[in-house]
Amino acid sequence: MNIREELEAIEAQILSPKACLSRNSKGRERAEAPHSFRTAFQRDRDRILHSKSFRRLKHKTQVFLAPFGDHYRTRLTHTLEVSQIARTISKALRLNEDLTEAIALGHDLGHTPFGHAGEETLNRLLPGGFTHYRQSLRVVEKLEYDGKGLNLSFEVRDGIARHSKGRGKILDHRKEDLPGTLEGQIVRVSDVIAYVNHDLDDAMRAGLLKESDIPRPLVAVLGKWHATRIDKMVVDVVEASLQAKLERIAMSDEIMKAVVELRDFLYERVYLHPEAKEELRKTEKIIRDLFEYFVQRPDGYVKDFPAGDPIEIRVGDMIAGMTDRYAMSLFEKLFFPRSWRT
Repeated sequence: MNIREELEAIEAQILSPKACLSRNSKGRERAEAPHSFRTAFQRDRDRILHSKSFRRLKHKTQVFLAPFGDHYRTRLTHTLEVSQIARTISKALRLNEDLTEAIALGHDLGHTPFGHAGEETLNRLLPGGFTHYRQSLRVVEKLEYDGKGLNLSFEVRDGIARHSKGRGKILDHRKEDLPGTLEGQIVRVSDVIAYVNHDLDDAMRAGLLKESDIPRPLVAVLGKWHATRIDKMVVDVVEASLQAKLERIAMSDEIMKAVVELRDFLYERVYLHPEAKEELRKTEKIIRDLFEYFVQRPDGYVKDFPAGDPIEIRVGDMIAGMTDRYAMSLFEKLFFPRSWRT
């Protein structure tokens, strides 16, 4: 028995019967020989962590565009916060922490520059529309490693593809709308727990909100402080999921209602704030102009894979993969006049 087999045996001994065991994975699209000391989900986590698309998250907007302050979240720090919350819940429920972490680290790889404004712009430009969760799956299946993809296990790809429903239900009772594993469902709820808390924190840092602006009923239910609110939500998910006998990942009605109301409050006061919308309106022009330019002039920039995909889709892949600063730099290079050099 090698080290990987020993680890798989330990999983079977200590994890919940509801956990997704590494040795029971449905496998990969392309068969691979097992690793000698890493389980399937550990390999998936490592492939995501070492990918180019993961590194680019550090220069992609979470909410505030290219902030000068050092402490604003980026798409990368959001991903790390989601991973930490999800791993905490997974460990408490004795589920597969490696699978949970792999899904969490990969869940936003397809996010565009300029946050959700970029996503909305590409959704209008691309035939068939665009969502970051479908694009995240496309990144790991078809775009990374020069079109070869990361060849991740089925369970990780499923969790990435179904980690979000936008402003829809956080945890739907319809199983077909949720990730097929409890670990994937944990990432879905952890994503929301992370962003409603850190976006609120960043909004106060930016001066868009004060503590006194947070509705008092929400403070009464969730707590006054950032760490208190996260802990309240995480503890509730663990307790409600255990009460549901791990048939699904759950939240109590009281906490779920408060989380949804906090999310709606952030949409009204932060995400749709006139000042933020004005800056993001400018980013829409950047994406639209770059898209139209490269559809007509793809040479030297647009990849020739995935084979058979129309130019519009491949330009969308290119733009979705850009960091904020690369998109702005490229826009300046292509569209700003330059002084004549003698």
